[in-house]
Amino acid sequence: MLVNYFDRVNLSVSRDALQNAFGISAVMFGYLSSAYNWTYALLQLPSGLLLDRFGVRRIGIVSTVIWSVASFAAAASTGIGGLFAARLLLGIGEAPTFPAYAKATGYWFPKNERSLATAMFDSAAKFSSAIGIPILGLVLLHFGWRWNFAVTGIISILFLALFYAFYRNPSDDKFLTNTEREFIARGEAQPEDRTRAAQGAPLAYLLRQRRVWGLALGFASYNYSFYLLLTWLPSYLSTVHHVDLFHSAMYTSVPWLIATVMDLAIGGWLVDSLIQRGWNPVRVRQVVLIGGTALGLGVLGASSAQSAAAALFWISVALGGLSAASPVGWSIPSLIAPRESVGTVGGILNFCNQLSGIAAPIATGYVVQATHSFFWAFAAAGIFLLIGIAGYVFLLGSMEAVPEPA
Repeated sequence: MLVNYFDRVNLSVSRDALQNAFGISAVMFGYLSSAYNWTYALLQLPSGLLLDRFGVRRIGIVSTVIWSVASFAAAASTGIGGLFAARLLLGIGEAPTFPAYAKATGYWFPKNERSLATAMFDSAAKFSSAIGIPILGLVLLHFGWRWNFAVTGIISILFLALFYAFYRNPSDDKFLTNTEREFIARGEAQPEDRTRAAQGAPLAYLLRQRRVWGLALGFASYNYSFYLLLTWLPSYLSTVHHVDLFHSAMYTSVPWLIATVMDLAIGGWLVDSLIQRGWNPVRVRQVVLIGGTALGLGVLGASSAQSAAAALFWISVALGGLSAASPVGWSIPSLIAPRESVGTVGGILNFCNQLSGIAAPIATGYVVQATHSFFWAFAAAGIFLLIGIAGYVFLLGSMEAVPEPA
């Protein structure tokens, strides 16, 4: 996940350099920022089905090869068309990542350890921005924008070697002891079912489930704000608050570091700790999921901030709250999905997420170009978050497991 989000954030860091190289307008940059999400969203449902059919290891290896090639292709591009093609290919390669990790977490971790396990990979999405933006900013300043993409390609190849060497499902891991297998099973981890994996719950059946749609709607609202800040935060600071590129990259890392800490400490450790102490698991997850999403409304404070410091405060509140809610949200597919259907539920969830990921940078580009302000861009994110909270409350509800299909 850390590598994936280096791939996603390197474009926003390179915006001014690409504007000088290819004459990219605000609207064109919005489209270019969202191009990745087009193929990423389109392949969410197929990738979820493929994960349930062929498993995390095989799909993970293929996807990593594809996204590595995409990084090097972006570095070698000679125009807007080449960059668009590279970003589309990147979306194809990275499409299975979140559903795959949700599925792997379901196999490997008991229910009362799953929030922290989920937070470990989910927080990497925030930490990558905290360290990636300043690091890639320095690479850009000293070596040029092409090396931003080449560096992420090199890191991707290193990750591929590690994933190939180490990842196995519990049933295939020869180093796992019988005691550990019993511990995982006793903790109600998702059981592996090789026969059922060939079929899983039908997509049409899952799409009829109210709880699936409540989770998808709530997470889509989270992802709209997330991608708004992921793709436009450096530009917002430089345009509205006149912060130069170097300091913009450094300042931007602050809310992402706070997001990383909140993801791990609240959405991960605190949730599991309270559940292990006997607190009601549903109530704990509801409070963190809904309360964290409500804190995301801090984006409204950023819309009228009069200084860079005030803007960073409100953005930190918003990202911190959303990040605390995020691992809880990503742990829910493995809690509510029928057997061998976590990948498909995760695919549905991430498909809706990426529709928001597509809309956020494009809509923001149009709004900024038309109004010369970020006010309505942040206001739209706040309104969507209110809709998402309603989805969690009235549709997802008590997070009961979806019944096995007949």
